[in-house]
Amino acid sequence: MESKIQKKIEIKEQEFVKELFGNFDKNINLIQEKLNIDVVQREGDILLIGNEKKVLLGEKLIKELMGVVKNNENLTLQKITYSIELLLDGEEEKIQSLSEDIVFVTDTGKPIKPKTIGQKKYIDLINSKDLTFGIGPAGTGKTYLAVAMAVKAFRNEEVNRIILTRPAVEAGESLGFLPGDLQEKVDPYLRPLYDALFDILGSDKFQKYMERGMIEVAPLAYMRGRTLDNSFVILDEAQNTTKEQMKMFLTRFGFGSKAIVTGDITQVDLPKGKSSGLRHVEKVLKHVNEIGFAYLTGKDVVRHQLVQKIVKAYDEFEVKQLDKSKKTN
Repeated sequence: MESKIQKKIEIKEQEFVKELFGNFDKNINLIQEKLNIDVVQREGDILLIGNEKKVLLGEKLIKELMGVVKNNENLTLQKITYSIELLLDGEEEKIQSLSEDIVFVTDTGKPIKPKTIGQKKYIDLINSKDLTFGIGPAGTGKTYLAVAMAVKAFRNEEVNRIILTRPAVEAGESLGFLPGDLQEKVDPYLRPLYDALFDILGSDKFQKYMERGMIEVAPLAYMRGRTLDNSFVILDEAQNTTKEQMKMFLTRFGFGSKAIVTGDITQVDLPKGKSSGLRHVEKVLKHVNEIGFAYLTGKDVVRHQLVQKIVKAYDEFEVKQLDKSKKTN
């Protein structure tokens, strides 16, 4: 029978205990499940019970999480899950560093930070390159962080305007059946960009900047024939561009500008026979030093835990299908 040990951790700040346990003990239940230890509160302190190796990991985790809370960050299920992954990989020193790295603080005082190492590398590339590609699955924060970086550059007067664009994949026949003028027809395709701007700027400032032309949200077709100087430009859902559209967008790049292209190459919605401009551009521009490619993975998913599991399941399924097709050919 496996021997168990007990380890007491003295807690001086009882607010940390509330954060650690979470609503309805969700946080502590997750820690117990992931590390296979028991965690109990006793006389204001924390007691860890279990296999010695797992208890020592639990002690490291709790001490790192104390530092996170001291940096005024809440302990979410996503934060704890990712912290455990870093701990198991021997990278626990990175847990607190993420909570210290603030990208931008909104007018409401909300700090926007990278939540994973992949996101941090993405932010670092955006800071150091004029053109950055953020490639990865849904829920990895590609678009949201790009918009936050655009607002930061605008607030710091590094650029004069923000331009956000997306391809309207169904901008042909089916779009014609939607009510309203052209702008009203394409607005549903641009909704995720509006949502990110509303969250970061607030609706009043967003409307003010839009009315003054400082922020422009438009379908990709509106970019043709323009030169975008002194602008922060974001092309979202770039996997749905054709090779020609991607080249058109990249050649709009003007003086004093910075651009981010985001997309998920596993979710191409183009008609059959059309190649994705995002897949193509990886091969064409990968050796250009001034351009950065950030690759986010399922580990960087910061939505509900279930999203991470869904992304992983799809990845595994596609690998199996690929193996089967290789065997039959």
